[in-house]
Amino acid sequence: MDEDRDLYMMMLRRMMLIREFEENVKQLVQRGELVGMAHCYIGEEAVAVGACAALRDDDYITGNHRSHGHPISKGGDVRRAMAELLGKATGYCKGKGGSMHLADFDIGILGESGIVASALPVAVGAAMGSKMQGNDRVVVAFFGDGASNQGACHEAMNLASIWKLPVIFLCENNQYAVTTSFKEAVAVENISDRASAYDMPGVLVDGQDAMAMFEATTEAVRRARAGEGPTLLEARTYRYEDHSEGLVRILRESYRTDEEVEVWRERDPIKVHSEWLVEQEIASEEEIEAVRTYVAETIAEALQFARESPYPELDDLLTDMYADPLPTYN
Repeated sequence: MDEDRDLYMMMLRRMMLIREFEENVKQLVQRGELVGMAHCYIGEEAVAVGACAALRDDDYITGNHRSHGHPISKGGDVRRAMAELLGKATGYCKGKGGSMHLADFDIGILGESGIVASALPVAVGAAMGSKMQGNDRVVVAFFGDGASNQGACHEAMNLASIWKLPVIFLCENNQYAVTTSFKEAVAVENISDRASAYDMPGVLVDGQDAMAMFEATTEAVRRARAGEGPTLLEARTYRYEDHSEGLVRILRESYRTDEEVEVWRERDPIKVHSEWLVEQEIASEEEIEAVRTYVAETIAEALQFARESPYPELDDLLTDMYADPLPTYN
């Protein structure tokens, strides 16, 4: 029971870490301290945390443009993540990757990309590597509802199913591809319905419920490790913020109503998990508040670390950009 409690409290802590991290990112963008694009994950925390709680440390994940929360869910260092966003040499990619390119091979974070659906073939490649090496590592590929319409997504699913690869396709259906509702862009009612075309299970999950995500991913991981092939999970969730910070300034009209956002906020993933912990007598209100305090202090310290870290040296501009040594061809 103590082991289970530790897991459930870890899930709460990581969801709160993501929320606090992203709230700080919003302020950094608004102050002009963080330049470039930032796509916040606020409202979707239960998806990544519930899924990653079902993984081992040596399992892999791939991400996308909205991926600050994925490395944190996998146990990543929030200080290195914050430093990377601010372009500092202490960041995950030594300050040269930025918001959309966090990676840490030591804990299975294979990388992220702003190119929609581009990480799905990478996940399939990693899963093929696991199978060829004879280990039982699995891969979770996080992607959005917009990416589910890309050709690369379907090529990846088809190949993974043919070869029974240990990969879990996890669609984070946050309802909108930038400003387009998935209901206007997807021919079937549920994205998980597409799994039947690739002869794999398709499971629709409540993406606001971390425990539901944990249980669905646990079963998909079991299938993958047993050699039974891939699974498509569709987490129905919602992003409270716009596609990217600052987008509202260039929109001519709103693409969703305030009432719609409020309906989803009523099922906030941190609220849902906190209430479940209390109902199950796993944690008290005071213990949950203690986690909130710890998280606020941790992210404040991460921001200070990032601000005080140096920028990369000019001489290191091309370091790590190419294979070393560069391959030669005769």
